[in-house]
Amino acid sequence: MTGRLHGVVAMDGPSGTGKSTVSRRLAAACGAAYLDTGAMYRALTLAVLRSGVEANDPKAEHVALAAVALLESGTDPDAPEIRLDGEDVEPEIRGPEVTAAVSAVSAVPAVRAALVERQQQLIAGATATHGGIVVEGRDIGSVVAPDAPLKVYLTASEEVRAARRGAQDRKAGRTGEPGAVLADVRRRDRLDSTRRTSPLHAAADALVLDTDELTVDDVLAELLRLVQDRGLVS
Repeated sequence: MTGRLHGVVAMDGPSGTGKSTVSRRLAAACGAAYLDTGAMYRALTLAVLRSGVEANDPKAEHVALAAVALLESGTDPDAPEIRLDGEDVEPEIRGPEVTAAVSAVSAVPAVRAALVERQQQLIAGATATHGGIVVEGRDIGSVVAPDAPLKVYLTASEEVRAARRGAQDRKAGRTGEPGAVLADVRRRDRLDSTRRTSPLHAAADALVLDTDELTVDDVLAELLRLVQDRGLVS
């Protein structure tokens, strides 16, 4: 592909749809910046867990908000990083403890408001520097970047997503029973889609892409076609 992306591509959807992989690859292919907003919520969740406060405890809100000031998120698709008080926490935020607690922390309205503001600042800075950015999460097209010229919502069946997540865990050296992984996928879907603030859903003007039968290369090819058709590369 020739040309560079200009503007924002909003990538939404639940876990296990291949969203992170294709978002990074799209950004790299288009010479654009990349932002993983889910990693930001995970880092705040890690701060809560390290404090010894339960994710559902009212005190968790204060810990998470205090951690916002310590949070740094890179926008390089080739080397995405997330730092908490200067520490690279990327490996730790993918573990089961954070995964089990992140939906509770992410549901706190004040936490979402603080991170949405930070995310919008990062998007503005990245578009000014790079011209374009691919942003992935669960509320990008609906809340974080509602004016994005391209919004894509990736989806897949629960079973396919659970199988993909299990494969990712095994690759990272984490183990888990298939039934437990599927149950956790369903639990997170329920929590993320029913929270009062910024629930998980496809924006009204998003293109919904079912990835059940698609490889990563298939999805990437479709995304590249879309950015070209929308005139977002030059």
